[in-house]
Amino acid sequence: MRYNNDERTVLTLDAGGTNFVFAAIRGNQEVVKPVVLPSNATNLDLCLKTIKEGFTTVKQKLKEEPVAISFAFPGPADYPNGIIGDLSNLPAFRGGIPLGPILEEEFKIPVYINNDGDLYAYGEALAGYLPYVNDLMEKAGNDKRFNNLVGFTLGTGFGGGIVRNGELFIGDNSGAAEVWVLRNKINPKTNAEEGVSIRAIKRVYSELTKIDLKDAPEPKDIYEIGVGKQAGDREAALEAFRQMGEVLGDAVSNVLTIVDGIAVLGGGIAGASSLILPAMLKEMRGTYTNYNGDTYNRLAQKVFYLDDTNDLQQFIKGTTKEILIPGTNRKVMYDSMARVGFGFSQIGTSKAIALGAYNFALNKLDN
Repeated sequence: MRYNNDERTVLTLDAGGTNFVFAAIRGNQEVVKPVVLPSNATNLDLCLKTIKEGFTTVKQKLKEEPVAISFAFPGPADYPNGIIGDLSNLPAFRGGIPLGPILEEEFKIPVYINNDGDLYAYGEALAGYLPYVNDLMEKAGNDKRFNNLVGFTLGTGFGGGIVRNGELFIGDNSGAAEVWVLRNKINPKTNAEEGVSIRAIKRVYSELTKIDLKDAPEPKDIYEIGVGKQAGDREAALEAFRQMGEVLGDAVSNVLTIVDGIAVLGGGIAGASSLILPAMLKEMRGTYTNYNGDTYNRLAQKVFYLDDTNDLQQFIKGTTKEILIPGTNRKVMYDSMARVGFGFSQIGTSKAIALGAYNFALNKLDN
């Protein structure tokens, strides 16, 4: 949280297919009332005019000059160069639109554009879940610190981002952490997003209840059916979220195998965590069997659910002990428990993305 008291201001944008929400952040806090404008997604000239107008309106509300513009925008895109590719929900952007350079020319300040999954992970890593975990480790007197985080967003699609040692890992093609194209464990002919998304929940529920997909309830309603707050097919609702938990647990396990750190989940469907969690944990704590019939853990590290008090306490404590350096009287501390942990966002997805955009801009300016 190194920028909590920073006096610099950054203009931000939450770009949706219907509306654009413009804001300004200073010291990791919003400092003006957001400005909401229609995206005008089908008309490029009007859309670009809207973006310029939104940032101009927010800038006029500030007493100080902003130092940068930083925001999330859908891909595909060449994010480092600010060039947006062919978007499905913003059809005006076709053929490669240099949005970053356009805004730099207009406002004469640096412009940084990233994927929303990347900025979500970055916000959680610098000002959200990762510092929360490390602060608990420090207060408990454990010297171990976690430096790597992967963030997952669960909603219309399945997004992700990776942060390593405080730096966002983007990849050579701006395509790192495209978790939506991981394989779907339940149906390996499809990708993970077909099992971890709004449409996945609705599809499974409609299949089990034999209703038309277009008549399927929204995930919020299916969740309430599952917990007994609404009338409906409860078994189908529970199975829809169970299947999502299994696919999600497999995907998170695959990524944590590479990243070896903390995972945090956000997005609208994360609100149904109580129905997703059992199958997710079962998958992450499951086993493999080799050809000799031997079994071993799904992950090399021990898995902890950090929103559970008992798991959190074990995770923080570890198995720390003093060991003697042979031939000397010196001892060193040794924590022999290899472990990874995951939990659900405490600050919310939108705030994490905004904080990610702010911290990303200042980090770039400082380096």
